[in-house]
Amino acid sequence: MELHRLTIHQARALLEKSEISATELTRAVLDRIDAVDARVKAYLTLVAERALDQARDADARWAEYRRAGKGGETPPLLGIPMAIKDEICTRGVRTTAGSKILNNFVPPYDATVMEKLNAAGAILIGKTNQDEFAMGSSTENSRYFVTRNPWDLERVPGGSSGGSAAALAADETLFALGTDTGGSVRQPAALTNTVGLRPTYGRVSRYGIIAFASSLDQVGPMTKDVRDAATILRVIAGHDPREATSVNLPVPDFVGAVGAFNKTPPQDKTPLQNMRVGVPREYFAAGLQPGVERAVRDAIRVLESLGATAQEVTLPHTDYALPTYYLLAPAEASANLARYDGVKYGYRHAESNEMWEVMRATRGDGFGAEVKRRIMLGAYALSAGYYDAYYLKAQKVRTLIKQDFDRAFDAERVDVIVGPTSPSVAFKIGERVDDPLQMYLADVFTLSQALAGIPAISIPCGFDQGLPVGLQIIARAFDEERMLRVAFAYEQATEWHTRKASL
Repeated sequence: MELHRLTIHQARALLEKSEISATELTRAVLDRIDAVDARVKAYLTLVAERALDQARDADARWAEYRRAGKGGETPPLLGIPMAIKDEICTRGVRTTAGSKILNNFVPPYDATVMEKLNAAGAILIGKTNQDEFAMGSSTENSRYFVTRNPWDLERVPGGSSGGSAAALAADETLFALGTDTGGSVRQPAALTNTVGLRPTYGRVSRYGIIAFASSLDQVGPMTKDVRDAATILRVIAGHDPREATSVNLPVPDFVGAVGAFNKTPPQDKTPLQNMRVGVPREYFAAGLQPGVERAVRDAIRVLESLGATAQEVTLPHTDYALPTYYLLAPAEASANLARYDGVKYGYRHAESNEMWEVMRATRGDGFGAEVKRRIMLGAYALSAGYYDAYYLKAQKVRTLIKQDFDRAFDAERVDVIVGPTSPSVAFKIGERVDDPLQMYLADVFTLSQALAGIPAISIPCGFDQGLPVGLQIIARAFDEERMLRVAFAYEQATEWHTRKASL
């Protein structure tokens, strides 16, 4: 048995039966990293000894639970290895956000999501590579190295959570966390044949997440299948009094939402009966790769075969999502990144004793080209004389984009909306690095949901030119249960998610 290939629920079942130990599972993942990560380059920092210590502790806890006859009451992730995007603070473990300016930053505290995962018994293997401060769609903007797509090592894994996606696709972890500002969980999931879920804004705490754009950032699970995504979301979701945008709502039983389908008799061919699926005409326009469109259209037909009714909907302000996002996100980034001044913490360029010169030199050397570009864009949009013309107008268009989804869900009465996650399969490393606009267009189908604050999930739905294609399923705010049910029903009816990259 190749333990590194297991899903969370498969590993959990084996741990419950004492057929494997957490130490064996953790060693298997670490051995896999030793075997392939020199080529994939998914990890920025590994904590192997700490992971093995945690695994031995998990085995001791499993033994204690079994002696007490409480094996089924163990924490849901006890003994399960995980990878964490380097945007998420981890106490005592270097956290760089992919930037030189935080090269030596070791947080003295855990992000809320890390506290919850630790309490659930998960084992930290390491921190994954990313675009600097989550600014990018390919993981080529990391200040350390480029991560490669396990399906084709000459291609990108997507971004900014490309390290987490690549680690999953290469079976270098059982699950990972990423952050999604404008698609940075979903787009890399689509490009690597994995599952990436962006929760409703406010569903998961942002406390301890290194900020890019505070009104858009969300932590999301990245997993090998939909059931695992539901498991991780159940663990990390919930109100956090330390985080102002955290919403105080009960956390549903996401695992139960997908588990209900496991009880459906095999002869029942319509698990999505009475489900109305919206198909936006704007998501099938010029620029969509033909092979991607074919795979997504085929996926919609599968949903119909499962009992769903597909109908065309319109999201008329979709074309404005890209310019709106690239006014609002850089504006927030320019404010958030002002704290990196060479004085408080992190990297400091100290060739001068003059404060302003140290600050200029630190930011000039510490930030990469894409981060500087977005700081400049954001500072311009917020500057005197341009605020009303750019930033304020973008906020108004953001409202129109949200209203498009409201109309589709309420007036047109669809339960979910489906379409492609990415307009193309993974592109070659270096292909778009000198063309920022083409790079930005990689997220054209994932920006609107972030601007509207609604949940979306990307799941595998086929291949084009031997490379993965992702299907995006979108739901109304705080309706992740319905979204997960649709995703799970599709996954159970197909086998795309079972295909593995050959390394």
